[in-house]
Amino acid sequence: MRLKPLDLVVLAVALAATAFLSSRIYAAPGGDPVVRIGGSGGEWAYPLSQDRETAVEGPEGRTLVEIRGGRVAIEKSPCRNQTCVLAGAIDRPGQWLACLPNKVFVRIEGVDRGGLDAATY
Repeated sequence: MRLKPLDLVVLAVALAATAFLSSRIYAAPGGDPVVRIGGSGGEWAYPLSQDRETAVEGPEGRTLVEIRGGRVAIEKSPCRNQTCVLAGAIDRPGQWLACLPNKVFVRIEGVDRGGLDAATY
């Protein structure tokens, strides 16, 4: 079976696209981890390295999220059982907190450049 000129062009384009997409997907993004806070009013992103307090409105009332010292926690919430407050602070990409009754979700995004996890231990 012989390859025709158009077959070679299609093959070259496919290889170039694969190489480009692989480099985009597997390249480590730079920068600090980002805290994403979602609520019924939208979604917000803040750097984990910048201290701040944010109030997020939900169906139950106002949830207070605090970023301080490279950690983020739900400090106050109108929910009845306060599980989200008792969960404490998180500080690594991939970790998350949620106040389900108030529909508030907090997660840290980014690349975890330190420490061991279950996959590398």
